[in-house]
Amino acid sequence: MAIRKAVIAVAGYGTRFLPATKAVPKELLPIVDRPVVQYLVEEAVASGVENVILVTREGTQAVADHFDSSRELEAHLAEQGESKRGYLDAIRRLPELANIAVVRQGRHLPYGNGSPLLAAKSFLDKDEPFVYMFGDDLVWSEKPCVKQLIDLYEKHQPDAVIAFQEMPFPEACRYGLASLKPGTDPPELEWIVEKPSPEEAPSNLAQLGRFVLPWRVIDILEDMEPDKDNELYLTNANDKLCREGRVLVHAIEGKWYTTGDPLRFLKTNVEYAARDETIGREFREYLRSEELRAYLQNVDRQS
Repeated sequence: MAIRKAVIAVAGYGTRFLPATKAVPKELLPIVDRPVVQYLVEEAVASGVENVILVTREGTQAVADHFDSSRELEAHLAEQGESKRGYLDAIRRLPELANIAVVRQGRHLPYGNGSPLLAAKSFLDKDEPFVYMFGDDLVWSEKPCVKQLIDLYEKHQPDAVIAFQEMPFPEACRYGLASLKPGTDPPELEWIVEKPSPEEAPSNLAQLGRFVLPWRVIDILEDMEPDKDNELYLTNANDKLCREGRVLVHAIEGKWYTTGDPLRFLKTNVEYAARDETIGREFREYLRSEELRAYLQNVDRQS
C-alpha cells in the first residue's frame, strides 16, 4: 500500500526558547527564510505524501495560519509588481503544498512525543502505514529522508522503519539509542531505550524524528502508562513493537539537525545559510572574514 499520509508533531511549548516562543510556536522560528515546519512539510511532499496532519497545542492558530491563504498579504505584494513577485509566488504556494489538516493536542493527553499520534488517530486508517515526523528535526540530504524510509518499507514490507544516525557520546544519550539484532540485513531493531546513561547505552545509534509506522503503534500508546514525569514516549512504544514484529533500522543518508534548543537551532541556521542559493556565498565570505575573526577573539578575551 502506498504511503500517502504524514503526521507532524508541532505541539510543544518551546520552553527553551522563551520568551521568543510565548506567542510564536518554536516550529515557526525561521531557518534562513522558512520556518522549521515548512521544511518538514516540503520533505514529506517531495517523498510522495499527499495528506499532512499537523498536531499543534491548544491555544495556537499560528501554524495553521502559515499554510492558509492570506488575501490581504497577497494583494499587497501584487501591488508592488515584479519586485515582489518571488515573495508572492512563495506565499501562494503554501496552501497548495498538500492537503493539510490541523488538529489540537488536548490537555487530556500527557506530554511527550507519543501523544501527537493519539491526537491524530481519527485521521489515520487501521490498515495503512503512515509517516511520523518530529517538529524539531531537519535532515539535509540529496534524497529526502522520508523517501529513504518509504522506499525501504515498500521493498521489505516490515512492521515499521525508523531513522537513525550515529552520534558521539555523550550527545547520543540525549536520544533513543538502538540495539540491533545480530546478523540481520537490512538491520533490524532488537530493542531501544530512551535517553540512557553512557554506561547503559546499547550503542551510539540515535533515533531521530523520522518514522514509517503502522496503526499498531497507536494501540500500544493507548495501553501505555506515562512515565513518572507524565510523558508518553514513542521510544517505549517502538521498543514493544520491535519485540512483537520486524522493525527496520535505517542509517540515514544525509545530516540530521535538531533545532530544539537555541544552540543547536543557531548551528542549524549557520549551516543552512552557508548553503543557501541566495545568500550563501556572501554569508560564507562573512564567516571567513577578518572582521568576524577579530570580533570572536575580542569576545574570547572578555569572557
